[in-house]
Amino acid sequence: MNFEKFSRKQRRVLTWWTPGSRDRRRDAIICDGAVRSGKTLCTGMSFVIWAMCGFDGRQFGICGKTLGSLRRNLLHEVLPALTELGFECREQVSKNRVVVRFGGRENIFFLFGGRDEGSAALIQGVTLAGVLLDEVVLMPRSFVEQACARCSVAGSRLWFNCNPGSPQHWFYQEWISRAEEKNALYLHFSQADNPGLAPAVAARYEKLYSGVFYQRFVLGRWVAGEGLVYGFFDQSYVRPVPKGDFSEYRVSCDYGTVNPASFGLWGRQGDVWYRIREYYYDARRAGVQKTDAEYVQALGALVGGLPVGRVIVDPSAASFILALRRAGYPVEKADNQVLTGIRLTADGLKQGSMVICEPCRDAIREFSLYRWADGGRDVPVKEHDHAMDDIRYFAMSLHRGGGGFASLSVARAAY
Repeated sequence: MNFEKFSRKQRRVLTWWTPGSRDRRRDAIICDGAVRSGKTLCTGMSFVIWAMCGFDGRQFGICGKTLGSLRRNLLHEVLPALTELGFECREQVSKNRVVVRFGGRENIFFLFGGRDEGSAALIQGVTLAGVLLDEVVLMPRSFVEQACARCSVAGSRLWFNCNPGSPQHWFYQEWISRAEEKNALYLHFSQADNPGLAPAVAARYEKLYSGVFYQRFVLGRWVAGEGLVYGFFDQSYVRPVPKGDFSEYRVSCDYGTVNPASFGLWGRQGDVWYRIREYYYDARRAGVQKTDAEYVQALGALVGGLPVGRVIVDPSAASFILALRRAGYPVEKADNQVLTGIRLTADGLKQGSMVICEPCRDAIREFSLYRWADGGRDVPVKEHDHAMDDIRYFAMSLHRGGGGFASLSVARAAY
C-alpha cells in the first residue's frame, strides 16, 4: 500500500487526535459521504493507531451491521494496512475479537454486529475505551446508543462513518445536525477525496446508480426517497426467456392470504438469473382466499417438475413455510431488510445479473407503480409491492451467499 497517497481530508482523519492537531479536543469524529470516497480505510486505521498510541491493556469496540459485513468491508482492508506499518494484528474469529500489539502495548478490539434492536444486549456490560461504528446509519438507535454508553474509560472517544440516508434519519438529526453541540468533528467525503479511486471505477458508479441512490452514494447527499422506487426500470430491462438449459432453479415467494401472493421462478445461465415465469394471486380480486395447501399446489404447478434448489419465502409466513417443508421443498427464510433488498435488486437489474422475462407481467406492472411514501421517510408505500417483495427476497438471497452478484457497496433510497 502506498501511504503517501492519502488526500488532505484523509490525513485529517488520520491525525485529528494527535497533540498538534486543531481537532485534538474533540470527543468524536463523524465521516460521511459517497461510496468509495476513502473514508472507511482511513477511519479504521486512525481508530486503531489512536488506541495503540494512547492505551495499553484496554478493550475497544468495532461495530458493523453484521460481523460478516464488518470483516468484509473494514477489517479485510484495515488489518493488512496496519500489519504493513508494523502492527501485529491477530484475529480470533471464534471469540469475535482482534488482538493488536505495537510498541510493547497490547489492546483487544471486540467485534459486534448491530443488526436489529436485540443487538443492544450483545454489547451491554462491557467497558470500552473507544468504539468505531462502521456504517452507523444501518444500525438501530438502541445499539448505537448502548455502544456509546459503554465508553466510560477516561479519554475514550467515538468514531462514526456512513453513507448518507434520509435527512429524517435519527443519526442525521441527532449527530450530524448537532455535531458542534456534541463536540464532534464532522467531515463530508466525496469520491474526489479518494486518490486511489481509478477514473474508470468512478465512471462505473456514475452509470450504476440513479435517483436518490445516485444522490446518496455518488454525490454523498442526505436526501429523502421520492417518486418511483425503481424509476430507471423500463421495457429495456424486460427480455424474452432465453433459449437453452438452466444450470439451477430457485423460487422466491411473498405470501398473502387477503393480500396478493407472488411467486417467481428463477433460472440461472452463467452468472445471470432470469425470472422466467411467475404466479400471482389476488384474493380480493378473485373473491376467494386460498389455503396453504392450495398455494403449495400452485407453486408445484409453477415449478412444473423442475429441480428447485431453494424456495425463498417471506419469513413471517410460518404456516406456509411448514407446508412447503412437509411437501419436500428446500425452504430458506428470506432476509427482510427492505432498503438493502431494494438496493441489491436495483444493483442486480442494472448490472444485468438479474433479468425479468416477458411472461412475468405482474412483476413488470408493479415496477411501474412501486413508490416511496410521502414525508421524507425511507419507506415504500405498501401497495403494488408483492412481486417487488419476492424479488428483493431473491436479491438478498444472492447477496447472502450462494451463486450471485455481489453488492458494490455496503450496505444502504430511489433508483
